Amino acid sequence: MTTNHIQDENLFIATFRIEEIAQLEICDWQHPFLEIFRPQPEIRELQRGKLYLVPTQSEGEFDPDFAPIPTSAQDLPDLVEWTSRFALNVVEIWAGRRSPNQLASQCHHRIFSELVRKSGSQKQVGHIRKIHIQEPLDGICEATITVRFEDRLRAILVRFEGMDQRWLCTTLTLL
Repeated sequence: MTTNHIQDENLFIATFRIEEIAQLEICDWQHPFLEIFRPQPEIRELQRGKLYLVPTQSEGEFDPDFAPIPTSAQDLPDLVEWTSRFALNVVEIWAGRRSPNQLASQCHHRIFSELVRKSGSQKQVGHIRKIHIQEPLDGICEATITVRFEDRLRAILVRFEGMDQRWLCTTLTLL
């Protein structure tokens, strides 16, 4: 009878064999002739960001063929340039220097009717100071724009959603 347990010998042999196999696999592929037969690693394609867009509540029902199609931010114009240009246009509309019809295609119809109602409500054109942009989800932009009207500093809150290959203003609030 031996003093060593049989289970310990099996465990030792099993671990030895696993280590030996692992070392042999590495050594085999280091040979220059066998290197040409090394399996190629899988190349994964970059996946586009998923669009988790919750569309704005619309008053009407859409025919599925003509419903607005959410668009990813990658397929839309530059957000910083778009937001600054839109904010300047809105400030000019509020001062009565620009026609609201120029932003009709860039706004939801509720926002457009508000622009028409508030057209000419400010005495002078405000000066845009800063624009802070956040993208909480793909295809959605929320921006805070600080504007100086004479002695007052006010904020404009804007939300853009990517719809039909363009940015669409769905919320516009002057604080």
